[in-house]
Amino acid sequence: MTKFEVVLIATPAFGNFVPIVEFAQRLIDHDPRFSATILIITMPGQPLLDTCIQSRVATSATNMKFVHLPTVDHPSPDQSQLFVAHVSSLVEKQKPNVRQAITNLMGTDLDSDSESNSVPQLAGLFVDMFCTSIIDVAKELGIPCYLYFASPASFLSFMLHLPILDTQLTTTELAELDTKLVIPGFVNPVPPSVLPPLALKRDGSSCLLYHGRRYLETKGIIINTLQELEPHTLNSFSTSQMPRVYPIGPVLDLAGPAQWHPDQAHHQNVLNWLDNQPLSSVVFLCFGSMGSFDVQQVREIAYGLEQAGVRFLWSLREKPKALLNLPNDYTSLEEVLPNGFLERTVGIGLVCGWVSQVSILAHKAIGGFVSHCGWNSILESLWHAVPIATWPIYAEQQMNAFMMVKELGLAMEIRLDYKMGSKMVLAEEIEKGIKSLMDGDSEVRKKVKEMSQKAKTAVRENGSSCTSLGTLIDELANEV
Repeated sequence: MTKFEVVLIATPAFGNFVPIVEFAQRLIDHDPRFSATILIITMPGQPLLDTCIQSRVATSATNMKFVHLPTVDHPSPDQSQLFVAHVSSLVEKQKPNVRQAITNLMGTDLDSDSESNSVPQLAGLFVDMFCTSIIDVAKELGIPCYLYFASPASFLSFMLHLPILDTQLTTTELAELDTKLVIPGFVNPVPPSVLPPLALKRDGSSCLLYHGRRYLETKGIIINTLQELEPHTLNSFSTSQMPRVYPIGPVLDLAGPAQWHPDQAHHQNVLNWLDNQPLSSVVFLCFGSMGSFDVQQVREIAYGLEQAGVRFLWSLREKPKALLNLPNDYTSLEEVLPNGFLERTVGIGLVCGWVSQVSILAHKAIGGFVSHCGWNSILESLWHAVPIATWPIYAEQQMNAFMMVKELGLAMEIRLDYKMGSKMVLAEEIEKGIKSLMDGDSEVRKKVKEMSQKAKTAVRENGSSCTSLGTLIDELANEV
């Protein structure tokens, strides 16, 4: 039996690394002929990500290998304030190391008996959305290159539309635009206020434009979505003008950080608390690995929760102490919360630090999710049939929120266009959003339950995503 190997590389961030590892696992589980090598770029100031990587290395099967690329001089945060620009520069510097790592793998093939079927043949290189400079390495080595896109198809449609927008409007004009945009892939005109904040900054816009153009140089685009969730967007892609698209989602790490996070005792205490709450009675507030607020906004959230009067679990973290670092847990919640809040809500609420989000969403006590609308979080909530109230913060989350509320009717709105530095979300808005979210008979809740079943069907045998993955695997095998 001929064996095949794929190589994958991702942006060093939770929202990028975890999905590409899960995709690799999905691929090799689907077809035993395949193995995977994942190239790891180290990012300073992210110890939890390092712990996650170490856990995956230690627990992975023999058909998945991890190769740490040598460290390079990191761009100074002072020189590159935008995370995407910083990462793009870092990936560019890693090109020689990526080339060497892949050459070493190919050398193993060449040194082996060419008649032997026991040595895997390199079938493809997968890069993620901000690692597109590695496409150059694939071209040099004659390897088919694919894009693994960990965000929704709607955001891909925006990225592919950027070159057209660039010919029509300057970044400043786009930021000041008071009319909605027609973007292929969206049913409704899109207000500029929900465009990614990066797209409204000159440096950020040029960075997104660079990556979007390079997507078209790949042989195929694998998207972590499903046909049933984004049919309009997926059907809008022109097969004659872009690489083939493979929707293979939802690709999820359902075990989550609970399997490797160092603070297991804290997480278990939270689960024990949930065990004592009624079915679907708790609203869960969590804003992602990079989400945090200033003290004034934290207090408005507290007032809103208190006024809503519902049971709540709130993952609250303080702003990072250094640029490009992740938020930390508070050492003293009393210093940031309103006086007496913890005492007044002791019977119905729990404020905690980090928790394994996917494990919490899976708990029967959770009835709603106030989320930053990161794509992984949206997919996790849909999988577990937990409706969302939208509170985007960064990246493409505003566009995700718009899609979920206005395009698909799968979420409630607190805000669609909130971003760092926005006008504060007041307690009254939060109270209203949470009460609507926790309505057990809402149309949104019914639609979310239906989509949950569709998502689970899609990844089963003969489901749409499983079939799409099989088509991709056939193409990979035929290319060798």
